[in-house]
Amino acid sequence: KRAFDVMFSLAALLVTLPICVAMAMIIKAYDRGPVFFSHRREGVHGRAFGCLKFRTMVRHAERLQKEMRKANQGDGPQFKIAFDPRITPIGHFLRRTNIDELPQFINVLMGQMSVVGPRPSPFEENQICARWREARLSVKPGITGLWQVSRSRERGAADFQEWILYDTQYVERRGFWLDVKIVLLTIKELFGKGQ
Repeated sequence: KRAFDVMFSLAALLVTLPICVAMAMIIKAYDRGPVFFSHRREGVHGRAFGCLKFRTMVRHAERLQKEMRKANQGDGPQFKIAFDPRITPIGHFLRRTNIDELPQFINVLMGQMSVVGPRPSPFEENQICARWREARLSVKPGITGLWQVSRSRERGAADFQEWILYDTQYVERRGFWLDVKIVLLTIKELFGKGQ
């Protein structure tokens, strides 16, 4: 699994390098803020790490979230609102295309994440369900996973229970060929967005 993670991540970063450079320049030009956003998440055995993404929100987004807490439309511990005013114009594009998650291949190379695994979550989210927490923290979190390719609800909808279900199923069923299947389904879904 580690060899697959390293080879796939190196290939992905090499292929997407021109896109990453272009996005970094656009993000920097928008408000002179940082290109990357690092959010503290829990990895295998609860070890904390900075999960990297291209920054898609205004610089003071976390402070604004506290002020907007009453508008939360997500279920469980998630914070989601339709037409989130904190997201920048380029941020909407980055999220819609999933380009914002490309820097997580750096996390994979650093050994903090895998290409496939449960969704990386912060400490607060992992306290919701003890059984689920112990299962998902027994493996490295992934850039993609069973939940991302199996979900039946629209992105942004109330899907916390599905997320728990599929993350737990992945831990129980994990294996090399399941990882390959999830990667292929993810690629198919990403290219299907443009059709």
